[in-house]
Amino acid sequence: MQAGFAMLCAGSIRSINIKNIMLKNLLDACGGAIGYWSLGYAFAYGSENNSFIGSSNFFLGSVKDYTSGYDLAFFFFQWAFAATAATIVAGTVAERCKMVAYFVYSFALTAFIYPIVTRAVWASQGWLGAFRTNGPSTTAGMIDFAGSGVVHLTGGTTAIVAAVILGPRIGRFKDEHGVKLISPNNMPAHSVILQVLGTFILWFGWYGFNPGSTLIQSTAPSSYVAALAAVNTTLSAASGALASFALRWALSDSGLLDVTALTNGALSGLVAITAGCAVVWPWAAVVIGMFGGFLYIGFSNLLIKLRIDDAVDAIPVHFANGIWGCISVGLFASNTLVKKAYDYPTNSYAGWFYEWSAGCNRCGNGSLLAAQLVGVIFIIGWTVCLMTPLFWTLNQFGLFR
Repeated sequence: MQAGFAMLCAGSIRSINIKNIMLKNLLDACGGAIGYWSLGYAFAYGSENNSFIGSSNFFLGSVKDYTSGYDLAFFFFQWAFAATAATIVAGTVAERCKMVAYFVYSFALTAFIYPIVTRAVWASQGWLGAFRTNGPSTTAGMIDFAGSGVVHLTGGTTAIVAAVILGPRIGRFKDEHGVKLISPNNMPAHSVILQVLGTFILWFGWYGFNPGSTLIQSTAPSSYVAALAAVNTTLSAASGALASFALRWALSDSGLLDVTALTNGALSGLVAITAGCAVVWPWAAVVIGMFGGFLYIGFSNLLIKLRIDDAVDAIPVHFANGIWGCISVGLFASNTLVKKAYDYPTNSYAGWFYEWSAGCNRCGNGSLLAAQLVGVIFIIGWTVCLMTPLFWTLNQFGLFR
């Protein structure tokens, strides 16, 4: 995934800034690894029965012999998610963010901010997620199978905060003298080849994230869940790309065939399906991806109207579709598939539009949709409250721009 983000960002910005963006992608991988190893993993998955934060296994201290192989593998898998959340911001703040600020932010996000979200939604001790063991059985938990909210919404929210505090690139909305431009100055991508290459690398990497989030594939139910996740990932990416591409063409006076709309539409579909890849049927994956592609175009245009500069459109892809991905589970999740993926009882929770039929006594009552909305609000609120003072402080001391 890091390689995909690096290529996508490199292709989406001006050629003069390629070295800078490559350094930032390496920094968030390296800083994120140290941050997650030292603090983040313990805060996210410490064994204590604390629903907010863990406090054991710092520096992987409990991994001491050969019987801990699963713990090591799980740490490695979870670090990949943490690093992805951190690298989302690299593209948004490209061409104007100082290196020291980027390293500080990457460490803070992977060491503390992201792990608290992880614990709430993914840890068995967490207070919000469907995996929790200490919550009331009559209350639906948030379903975010592979991270539309945990990973992408966290990263996307951070990107918005960073973009607002950092401000736009010189020449984007104002000239070099600070005079507001009548219309935004386009700063086009310099390499379609790198954009497309990065998109394909990311698409391929998603098959590790989504099907891989089953964690085991040695049983018939787990292999079914992984296979369904792979199919849904493919269909949502494809429908998102086509929907975005078609809408951009339809809105263009000149009949523009926009490669960026195609690549970011595919990524939007991937982000949108990440939460529900294991709990929706393929037809729903197509709908989710299609709406994700439309949402990308709409949110991208909204950012321009608000004069928020996002160099690679990471905010429409990850923030907007991170929200949509979480909500879509509350609309389209099948109780049959929820049972397979989460080992819930047959009379389990389902999406609002899926069914109200017999055999699903909690379906259609909005419990799952409510849980998804609570999760979205929590992730956005937590991230904004922590990242705003961090970025503001860096900016005040001249360390941000």
